[in-house]
Amino acid sequence: MKNVRVRFAPSPTGPLHIGGVRTALYNYLFAKKHNGTFILRIEDTDQERFVKGAEEYIINSLTWAGIVFDEGVHVGGPYAPYRQSERKAIYKQFALDLIKKGHAYYAFDTIEDLKQIHEHYANHGKSFQYDSTTRDSMKNSLTLGEEKTKELLSKNIPFVIRFKVPENRNLKLYDLIRGTIEINTNVLDDKVLLKSDGMPTYHLANVVDDYLMKITHVIRGEEWLPSYPLHFLLYEAFGWLDVMPQFAHLPLILKPEGHGKLSKRDGDKHGFPVYPCQWENEKGEKIIGFKEWGFLPEAFINMIALIGWNPGNNKEIMSLEEMIEEFSLDKINKAGGRFDPEKAKWFNHQYIQKTDNTTLLKLIKNYNTHYNVDDHTLLKIIELTKNRINILSEFFIINKYFFEPPTSYNTDLIQKKIKSHVFNHLLEIIKCFNNIKWEKLLIEEAIKNYCQLQGVRLGDLMTSLRIAIVGDASGPHLTDIMEIIGKTETISRIQNFFEFAKTNLLN
Repeated sequence: MKNVRVRFAPSPTGPLHIGGVRTALYNYLFAKKHNGTFILRIEDTDQERFVKGAEEYIINSLTWAGIVFDEGVHVGGPYAPYRQSERKAIYKQFALDLIKKGHAYYAFDTIEDLKQIHEHYANHGKSFQYDSTTRDSMKNSLTLGEEKTKELLSKNIPFVIRFKVPENRNLKLYDLIRGTIEINTNVLDDKVLLKSDGMPTYHLANVVDDYLMKITHVIRGEEWLPSYPLHFLLYEAFGWLDVMPQFAHLPLILKPEGHGKLSKRDGDKHGFPVYPCQWENEKGEKIIGFKEWGFLPEAFINMIALIGWNPGNNKEIMSLEEMIEEFSLDKINKAGGRFDPEKAKWFNHQYIQKTDNTTLLKLIKNYNTHYNVDDHTLLKIIELTKNRINILSEFFIINKYFFEPPTSYNTDLIQKKIKSHVFNHLLEIIKCFNNIKWEKLLIEEAIKNYCQLQGVRLGDLMTSLRIAIVGDASGPHLTDIMEIIGKTETISRIQNFFEFAKTNLLN
């Protein structure tokens, strides 16, 4: 394979969706698999939809995810600039070259002209398309003639440059994921290549930049599949077919239900993010990403890699290096891959178990909003509970009982599991606790000895103690919790629970 050069080319029109991250990841994996070059190019030709801060967000999100570029807007390279708005002068010359070759033309139709003809067609139950069947009735250089065209140009009359799609040609194109694609050119419209403000459209800039930057493979989302025929025709018109990149169009990431493209609305509905990192919109609203939700970047990358790609074995947990080794485009599915939030959490859980406690401590502390707890205690709690954690943001929620006493008790559980006479032993066991050194093994020994001496079932007393301290039946081993929260706090919680039981359950 010739020197592989691939690019991720997002538009800075808003936050990066996880589908975009996956596209970047697949390009990265493909480049590294073939010892190639991976490029970040910002396609900001659509100035009307430009969103301030979006470019920085894209770069920061991919950096967090561990996706590293060899060339790009933030690292430079031999084909700079990598931001299309800074390459504006380049595109017009290529558009004019197409006009000279007869593959494009000037169009002077105004917005009002186009609006009227669209309305005329709609009134007759049809849809207007600027193509080989209609271009001869429009206001363009094909109908106006050379002299009139020169006159309009000399007067600086606004124009666009449109591609002249050849009539009635059957194109047979090849996609590395989808195989052969056939299409007749009569269904294509004469797309605008250069807008009236001198900025190129996506189609012209995309093809020209891929050519100039020597891109060998275009790996992009399937929403760009309808553009493939036009891009092929542009390569042909320029005379670049011998260096045209190979194309691969990736399947969509689907909603959890399996139908339709995953969107922010789905995340809002089901309670999960769809962006890699937090995004602050124009209203100042902060929308959390997977990073803030509590995902480790390695887990995030592993998870999205397998939405649509199957390496052909049963291995699910893979490092970036292992993914590079296994990756190939022919193992990408044609059909969309469903995003499963529970499976996503499973991936993160696996990586949390693999991460050392000191590293987790640094991350988890970011989620502590109001508890005054030292690092030594937090490390103990992490060691005890990391096997219960799926996302880091839930650490202080599911472990709340370590930091504050319960504000309510599971009364259904109390009525099912605790016999009334057991409550009387709660105050007695406190006397035993007052006389021992506060260590887990000694606490266990004191409880067992008390049960043997008083003829109380160990399970009954332990259940009542757990509800007193936790409020429910959840959590790790009870004496671990008791040791961490301390003797004073343990006794206080038992006394509070006894008072609650006396008032609400023992009447």
